[in-house]
Amino acid sequence: MLYRIVTFAAQNVAILALCNDGIRKTMPKQAYLSGLMSFISDSPTPFHAVASMASKLSAAGYYQLKVANTWHLKAGGRYFITRNDSTIVAFQLPKENALQRLHMVGAHTDSPCLKVKPNPEIRRKGYHQLGVEVYGGALLHPWFDRDLSLAGRVVCRDAKGCLVSHLIDFKRPVACIPSLAIHLDREANKGHTVNPQTDLPVLLGQALGDDFNLRSLLVHELNANGQAVEQVIDYELSFYDVQAPALVGLKQEFLAAARLDNLLSCYIGLTAMLDAETDQGMLLICNDHEEVGSQSAEGAQGSFLMSVLRRIYPTAELLHQVLDASTFISADNAHGVHPNFTNKHDDQHGPKLNQGPVIKVNANQRYATNAVTSAMVKELAAQMGLPIQTFVVRSDMSCGSTIGPITAAQLGVRTLDLGVPTFAMHSIRELAGSADAQITHNLLKRFFETQIIL
Repeated sequence: MLYRIVTFAAQNVAILALCNDGIRKTMPKQAYLSGLMSFISDSPTPFHAVASMASKLSAAGYYQLKVANTWHLKAGGRYFITRNDSTIVAFQLPKENALQRLHMVGAHTDSPCLKVKPNPEIRRKGYHQLGVEVYGGALLHPWFDRDLSLAGRVVCRDAKGCLVSHLIDFKRPVACIPSLAIHLDREANKGHTVNPQTDLPVLLGQALGDDFNLRSLLVHELNANGQAVEQVIDYELSFYDVQAPALVGLKQEFLAAARLDNLLSCYIGLTAMLDAETDQGMLLICNDHEEVGSQSAEGAQGSFLMSVLRRIYPTAELLHQVLDASTFISADNAHGVHPNFTNKHDDQHGPKLNQGPVIKVNANQRYATNAVTSAMVKELAAQMGLPIQTFVVRSDMSCGSTIGPITAAQLGVRTLDLGVPTFAMHSIRELAGSADAQITHNLLKRFFETQIIL
């Protein structure tokens, strides 16, 4: 393959990148979107998302590591490891003659949702409901009048008396949260607020019997699916909308789906890594608990990524050398400028759907982008003829954040925040441009394949 060198003299940066004649043909847009929509449908919870990614990695020749085992890593080897079944790290080691660096992409597996409480059963007026907690900064109004299903992880006692963990997904509508009729609340369209304690208990059924309880229902569902369990000890369950992802618009310009924030980035990062043709080091991490601050064993503030890196590079000197030469892209959705609410954006920084991924910048380090990392990604996009946009929040509004600044602080690695522009972020159903996923895939694939030298 042919290479050309672009030098950033002020920062002493050189980028060796594939020329346009080295670009492989990419998957047709429709096929890529079909795979993405299937992944979202198969991933109602972080546990299911990680299981799906692990399956795809195994099929591509990645070997699963276990924390308790001794690792025998080989140059050029491909591996992955999980923590809590909700966070995953996958990596390819450089071959013997490759430079010791890692091109890293990070995303998160969790999304705002309604999680079932430990003792959730509520009985009122002959109706059976389940109490829920709001997970993350969810938009609550869109959860009303949806066909909801239930999924998550269940810890059970089997016939031998052993504790076992199973994934569960009802995959069908089993619940809803009906709205109160406008006749009974004439002010409903005038700034109505949602009380999570009293307004969100989920309607599960009617006349189910005095002995009905959730754990018995879970046992029945697991046994019906061949799991053979005796008792459910505990669970982590979330409700989700059963409506399938869809292409929307007169020309199918938009992708509508649940959990685009941030399963969209998980899928893009995963497929970019699997499609990349390179001998150099690559790493993908998809953390849990980003939506609640990342402070957990599985979150970006936890020890997981650094513990993996220390086992890959067992000496502190080598690890520091690798990290100094490495680059990290935090992939998380960006706010597209909404045509009904254009005043919510800075006039010079309103990303549009279907106009390419967005570099996210914040002076107060809510995003980790700096001039060097931004220039690198802009150069890669220019070489490929790909559009690129920039987002800065209005100066009179607060800014959200990502795993980017957290990971940058943990590792001391050059970092950039990048995302697909999206409407209705944190709604039960979000909207993105149908072209942007594959554009971002192509950019991240090139990032994995490109040698970046400081």
